Amino acid sequence: MLQAETDCLMPLLEQLARHEWPYLLGVCAMLLAALYRFRPSERRTVLLTLLFLLLGLAGLGVASLAASLGMTQGASVLKELFTILLGLVVIRLFGLALFRLLLVSLRVEPPRILEDVLVILAYLAWGLVRLRYAGLDLSQLVTTSAVITAVIAFSMQDTLGNILSGVALQLDDSLELGQWVVLPDVSGKVLQVGWRSTLLETRNGETVVVPNAWLMKNSFRVLGKRFNGHGLLWRRWVWFDLGWELPPAKVIAILQDAVRDGHIDGVASEPPPQAVLMEAHDGLARYALRYWLSDFAADDPTDSQVRAHVITALVRYGIALASPSHNVLMTKDNDKTAAQRQFSDVQRRLAALEGVALFADFTAEERRHLAEQLSFAPFEQGDIISRQGAVAHWLYILTTGEVDIWRDYATPQAQRLSRLKAGGFFGEMGLMTGAPRSATVVAASYVECYRLDRAGFEAILTARPALADALSHILAERLHDNHLHAQVLPDTPSPPREAELLERIRRFFGL
Repeated sequence: MLQAETDCLMPLLEQLARHEWPYLLGVCAMLLAALYRFRPSERRTVLLTLLFLLLGLAGLGVASLAASLGMTQGASVLKELFTILLGLVVIRLFGLALFRLLLVSLRVEPPRILEDVLVILAYLAWGLVRLRYAGLDLSQLVTTSAVITAVIAFSMQDTLGNILSGVALQLDDSLELGQWVVLPDVSGKVLQVGWRSTLLETRNGETVVVPNAWLMKNSFRVLGKRFNGHGLLWRRWVWFDLGWELPPAKVIAILQDAVRDGHIDGVASEPPPQAVLMEAHDGLARYALRYWLSDFAADDPTDSQVRAHVITALVRYGIALASPSHNVLMTKDNDKTAAQRQFSDVQRRLAALEGVALFADFTAEERRHLAEQLSFAPFEQGDIISRQGAVAHWLYILTTGEVDIWRDYATPQAQRLSRLKAGGFFGEMGLMTGAPRSATVVAASYVECYRLDRAGFEAILTARPALADALSHILAERLHDNHLHAQVLPDTPSPPREAELLERIRRFFGL
């Protein structure tokens, strides 16, 4: 009875089989049209798929013609071959429609290797089905599968390694489409992670094919870091060699301001550009300007713009790039040039002395003598210029920058008393009376100052002792004003009176 029912169903199944191709071809045509219309980037693949579809249909037509001419065996072989081809084409087309049309429209973008693996598995399944229809007993295939598997694994070990490596790269999120990576000899943007290889597009428009197995066995760098939702940023280093005699704080400020105020395309404002002094050797100071790049494809052009802005800023400040070579400079220093250089230096020092009230009663000759005794002393931000309790017979005249006056500096009871700007001076009590420092002076920025010691001052007082009276008066007024304006503690003693200061000055200098 079962055999009878089967005999009745077979003609119906054969009839359905004969009429299924038109419907399938219609679906394929609609899928091809949709892919061509909505996925312009896939049009080459769509046209290639259409070509193979037409080739399969033409092959079936040739097989039918051969059968009508009585070439039964040849027609059977052609039919089977082109049926397999059409099946592969249909599987490929449905894979394209699923992964590159349907899922993309749903905003789901699975890795390309998943598409490749599933399509390959579908190819294998289709091949097994056709083998079964061809009369091959699959049970016999299973019994010999161990040998076949060993042979396939040995002959395709590199391919299998690439496939498994590609799956691993996708599963652990080592690579994502659009990321920029750096390999030992090339860098580029990830275009595709396929079943065999990963495609990188370089900045030169080249496509580099990297086997997945190589990526699993070797290290590579993935560029970019996220900062508070600003997208991926990549820190770049631009190097400059300058003269070691230039104040580092001044150079750093020039470099940072040049990039920050330049509003260069591709340079992120946050985090801000940062200049650092990396090393000093062979008479050169090497600076690195570090900025964060937002457009990874424009690394060299952006570096060029950064260099251009920095170099023009240095030129405006009269700073030239230093030569890395060793130069031997020979000059003929005659009396005239030496005198001019000394005159210019003394004039700068005299200008600094004009702002010091202590020297208001000094003659021009006495001031010139003091100017010749001044020594140049630069300090970096955070440097301690004078420490509370120390005995130092120095007077400091501030020409550039700012300093903070601290009581009990670097202790829990620390208190900032005041801030001095360029034109101010400090340390007069140590110079005039030899008293220990009453506060700690710390550079609040890059500082340039002149320093006068006791020896340079003593000769003038010894020659004209009457100056001690005027100096004690000026010193008493200054100490009184400082006491009123400074943020002093309640238990701070009052400053000494003029008579007491005069006695200290005379005793200290032996007048």
